Amino acid sequence: MGQKRMSLTSFVWLLRSKEKNMGALFTKDTQAIFWNNNASAIQRMLDYDYVINRVKPSVAAIVAPTSGNKFEKFFYGADEIMVPVFRNTVEAAAAFPKADVLLNFASFRTAYDVTMEAITIKGQFKTVMVTAEGIPERLARKMNQAARDAGVVVIGPATVGGIAPGGFKIANVGGTIENIINSKLHRAGSCGLVTRSGGLFNELSNIISINADGIAEGVAIGGDRFVGSVFIDNLLRMESNPEVKYMVLLGEVGGTEEYKVIEAVKSGLIKKPIIAWCIGTIAKHFSSGVQFGHAGASANADAETAAFKNTAMAEAGMFVPASFNDLPKTISDVYTKLRNEGIVTEIVEPELKTVPKVRRKKEFICTISDDRGDEATYAGYPISSVATPETGFGIGDVISLLWFKKRYPKWATDYLETVIKTVADHGPAVSGAHNAKVTARAGKDVISSLVTGLLTIGPRFGGAIDDAARYFKYANDRGMTPAEFIDYMKKEGKTISGIGHRIKSVRNPDLRVSGLKKYAAEHFPSTPLLDFALEVEKLTTSKKDNLILNVDGTIGILMVDMWRALGYSESDIDGFIEAGALNAFFVVGRSIGFIGHILDEKRLGMPMYRHPTDDILYNVEMADEI
Repeated sequence: MGQKRMSLTSFVWLLRSKEKNMGALFTKDTQAIFWNNNASAIQRMLDYDYVINRVKPSVAAIVAPTSGNKFEKFFYGADEIMVPVFRNTVEAAAAFPKADVLLNFASFRTAYDVTMEAITIKGQFKTVMVTAEGIPERLARKMNQAARDAGVVVIGPATVGGIAPGGFKIANVGGTIENIINSKLHRAGSCGLVTRSGGLFNELSNIISINADGIAEGVAIGGDRFVGSVFIDNLLRMESNPEVKYMVLLGEVGGTEEYKVIEAVKSGLIKKPIIAWCIGTIAKHFSSGVQFGHAGASANADAETAAFKNTAMAEAGMFVPASFNDLPKTISDVYTKLRNEGIVTEIVEPELKTVPKVRRKKEFICTISDDRGDEATYAGYPISSVATPETGFGIGDVISLLWFKKRYPKWATDYLETVIKTVADHGPAVSGAHNAKVTARAGKDVISSLVTGLLTIGPRFGGAIDDAARYFKYANDRGMTPAEFIDYMKKEGKTISGIGHRIKSVRNPDLRVSGLKKYAAEHFPSTPLLDFALEVEKLTTSKKDNLILNVDGTIGILMVDMWRALGYSESDIDGFIEAGALNAFFVVGRSIGFIGHILDEKRLGMPMYRHPTDDILYNVEMADEI
């Protein structure tokens, strides 16, 4: 048939491709970020993980831009696990820097943008799988080139993915767990398999399992005309993978990618045996070109026909059967020869777990404490290890464990305790204490009386802690000056939470605030938000001397400074604020005071309370008749 000698450009291309594709594509430690919440595909991956005894689930996170969920539950064996959900790939990658595979299940309208974004996250993704079919060819070529330039392997578009048996599998490749085990995809064999078709990938995996010992690695490169990693990329990688002893290549009518493999074999870049076949030989019986199932499955020249390529591969020294029906025998012959030569050795079958047939979803989730076993725990710490004074744990430590699932350093837990002590009480005249006292005097129990006091906590009583943190942080995050912040709040028609006091002023400072500022100055690593707030205070007190930074504002602002110093992300801190964590400190602290007032009323035996009429402005007019 007389193939042309390889050009210098082609030879350089092959060498570069070999350099970029060294080693196995996936291992048992590989983790993926799954773009789009395809629940059935994710569950199949996790079932596979469970069966092969993976330590870590292969799906680290899900990206679902339209989802409001923070996590999704999936089964891992009989139990359930929580997979976190993110709104974008950047956030997911930041949370899981070791997840180096992106499984792009976006539609063909979105898949290009998702892949391009993933490629630009430097040092994150080694492999991107694109399942979408029909990405515009101009965009596909641009995407594939960008991936090559970045050293990222793209599998697809229009693919089911790939598998490293016994290590990692992509989504639905291999089919059901039963089919995976029957096809020996639960552990590594000795064959490297590369196809275009996903359906034929599964079929060939089964054929190889029957006639040999299964596959060590397999990739379905995808059916679109322009795919990311082509045959030669994957075969060169398998050539350098010591687990792969021989390879099976299933090409098809259309395109010229098989000729790069031919040149690699001729030049000695590939030395391992290759069993090869191009499907679509029936096309020669049609009078005109026929478009088969894949976008790339159409011959535009003689060299692109299946028959022509099969002949060329045979001439290059590959093992090419007479027909597809003869492929199983060819695989068996090559495998047997390698076994006899000692290149392929006996594989010890691993112990496998069985996925339960019946699994029940849990109705509740708890991530802070566990009452199973001999002793209950707080975020992993047995209660006995935190409860008594000699343990060194205080109430601030317990709060950090149960509220934030972290053990904070002493300066931070001491601050939490300082906050609780600071807000414990502010006398009987405030609304919450007044309510609690009135209810206690009505003969109600401690809990009922406490609740009436707690119900007053909100925007006008105690709630300024949340809002002060929220608005001062908002201004600081956006680089506003103190004057710009004051103007912003004025335009929003809102008073500045955390600024102002009914009694205290510049000349009569609130010593609680002074104490908090002193503690922060001595123990906090830095207080940038407090510094900003104090600059705001200078402007507000220049207008009226009681527009000081009050205790609620100081507590909320220093909480933000504390969390920043502890390494939380800005989104984490925003989440704490939106969840009401800051007001929770006021609730805990003020409950101490409310209970004190309630017990005081009980101790004094105070009678039923009735408000004096001379303290009420009555303005009652005769009702109009209708």
